Amino acid sequence: MGTKYKGSADEVRGLNTYIKLVRAAESLTAKLNRAIADKGLSISQFGALEALYHLGPLHQNRIGEKLLKSSGNITMVVDHLEQRGLVRRERDNMDRRCITVYLTDQGHALIAGIFPSHAKLICSEMSALSAEEQDQLAALCKKLGLGSAS
Repeated sequence: MGTKYKGSADEVRGLNTYIKLVRAAESLTAKLNRAIADKGLSISQFGALEALYHLGPLHQNRIGEKLLKSSGNITMVVDHLEQRGLVRRERDNMDRRCITVYLTDQGHALIAGIFPSHAKLICSEMSALSAEEQDQLAALCKKLGLGSAS
């Protein structure tokens, strides 16, 4: 489905590209969310656990930056994870304003148990593209995410 907008060729192309990008991302995200929701996690909670699993303990604001979430939102995400016993927080001794988040043993076991199947599902979905197309898409998304040259 493309745009019905009757603008310039550049506008129509840009809108059509945007529509396809968003629809593809939302389709993939919906499939991945279903698998994560089966484990009782939101996509943000899963993202926080995954970041801690692969990067180790992080300041809470750094988790928010990685997940592109506001400080208020990431606080709520970490609150829920802490309530479930999946993470713990400690105030930084050098800067009491900073809070470091750690995976608990229970959190580590959960993310270690579900991440491999999550990665396989992503790999399976991406197999619609060749390896070269995946590399091209990754480069194009990075370029788009960094902003236009104008």
